[in-house]
Amino acid sequence: MNTIAIVDYGMGNFHSVARALQAAAPDADIRICSKAQDIDQASRVVFPGQGAMPDCMRTLDKSGLREAVVRAARGKPLLGVCVGEQMLFTESEEGHVPCLDVFPGRVKRFAGPQYASAAQGAPEQERLKVPHMGWNRVQQTRGHALWQGIPDQAHFYFVHSYYAEPDDPALTVGVSHYGASFTCAVAAANIFAVQFHPEKSADHGLRLYRNFVDWNP
Repeated sequence: MNTIAIVDYGMGNFHSVARALQAAAPDADIRICSKAQDIDQASRVVFPGQGAMPDCMRTLDKSGLREAVVRAARGKPLLGVCVGEQMLFTESEEGHVPCLDVFPGRVKRFAGPQYASAAQGAPEQERLKVPHMGWNRVQQTRGHALWQGIPDQAHFYFVHSYYAEPDDPALTVGVSHYGASFTCAVAAANIFAVQFHPEKSADHGLRLYRNFVDWNP
């Protein structure tokens, strides 16, 4: 049986992810896991997250699941979602907190005169709101098994004020544009991680989850 652990450390939309996975892969054994041993025993892991980065990192540490996530990142298929993707990087501007450092890079806030949070620049009515919320196209910058059956420039659903900027551009497998281009999907070895929410992204999101369940890196 293909056992999929959804990491429950108290800061994520775990039930929405579980429902989407069940719809995409009814043959899989999907479990919301709050114990390290259950994550260690799973064949693959989904690492979601939402909320402020300082709260997410503090809650992850308090849960006792930090090392289980790091172990999973070293040796089994792992899918990071939203803040779960951001947490895989070295550090975040949000609260200036260190993250898991699985990937070298920094999590940055949308900044510049094109955004509504800017003090000056374009007229306020022309500025883009932060957080970025809604449907946006994703350009696939290189092929990957998790893009199978998903057309380039497909729309996915985003809710975020920050995005990951990898030190190594080769990690990027997808970009989107909101005032400026930003990395929205990264991959290396057994890890694939996205800034958008597949569980809120209709058929393309379900296809990505199905691809993850079938993926053998």
